Amino acid sequence: MTITKGQCSAIRSCSMKKEQVQHCQFSVWYPIFKQHTIKSVILPLPPDVIDYFLDDGTLVVPGSHHAAQQTHINSDLDEEEDIQAPEFPEFTAQVLEAINALGGLVFPKLNWSAPRDANWIALNSSLQCRSLSEIFLLFKSSDFITRDLTQPFLHCSDQDSPDPNISYELVLRKWSELIPGGEFRCFVKENKLIAISQRDYTQYYPHILKQEESILHAILDFFNQRIQHAFLDEDFVLDVYRDSQEGRVWLIDLNPFGEVTDSLLFSWEELRCGGGVGQQQEGPDFRYTTSEVTVQPSPCLSYRIPRDFADLSTGEDAYKLMDFLKLKKSQEEESSDEDVDAAH
Repeated sequence: MTITKGQCSAIRSCSMKKEQVQHCQFSVWYPIFKQHTIKSVILPLPPDVIDYFLDDGTLVVPGSHHAAQQTHINSDLDEEEDIQAPEFPEFTAQVLEAINALGGLVFPKLNWSAPRDANWIALNSSLQCRSLSEIFLLFKSSDFITRDLTQPFLHCSDQDSPDPNISYELVLRKWSELIPGGEFRCFVKENKLIAISQRDYTQYYPHILKQEESILHAILDFFNQRIQHAFLDEDFVLDVYRDSQEGRVWLIDLNPFGEVTDSLLFSWEELRCGGGVGQQQEGPDFRYTTSEVTVQPSPCLSYRIPRDFADLSTGEDAYKLMDFLKLKKSQEEESSDEDVDAAH
């Protein structure tokens, strides 16, 4: 697509601002749309927990009796030392209380992001968590979480302005079994729904092709009745879930209108400039994977081998692999112990 000089000016004028990113924090939009989304609990993150997430040391994880103490070989290779897992008793109690209140299984995230790039490290290969140690393991392994903590205003056009103060929070959402083929990303510009993309665009879901019209109408009705003009900004992106049996639509997440958010089957040039999106029709432009031929690799595949472990090929930092393997063993032992307790 060729972008004209005028369109380039439109891109600059519509660039994402820090205030818009700030408005897309979970604790800002959740009270507004609480009735239309999944039940959640928001807990302030203590400074020492934030420091622990950002510590690029071992993968020792608190909150597990198996991980209370782990052996780590020091850099001199001539002796062993015990690494004591950090403990956060007050915060631990708050998290466990919240998990129990939400039914025992939760989906964790920070102010903006969930650790989707780290599900490779979980025993069940999902973001389903039932303990603090599982949450911490995901967060310590996620580049998305690190980005939230260190570069939340990346790609904002007003870099010369001071960063807004951020109070970091752990968000625990009641676990819900969502079918990936029911998730859609919606792009809103000037309070108008201009584009909808299949969320998991790497897969082909036949029901989307068969139900295209009903899906489009359900999402558009939901937006018009529940979302439009209710948010703090005119430009934003929302993720929704449509139950294919009941036809009901739920709000899943809300994101900034800019490069920090994946544009999926669109490009940000199209979305910002018009570029044909929503211009040739009355309703939003709806795009989805139409056949097996167009199936693509998942963008999260690049995160399956952490950068720390890539150092193994050069002989660097091999001890992180040892810590990781010990931690996986501890997880398996925990799971086995719980199965035995349940049997009795």
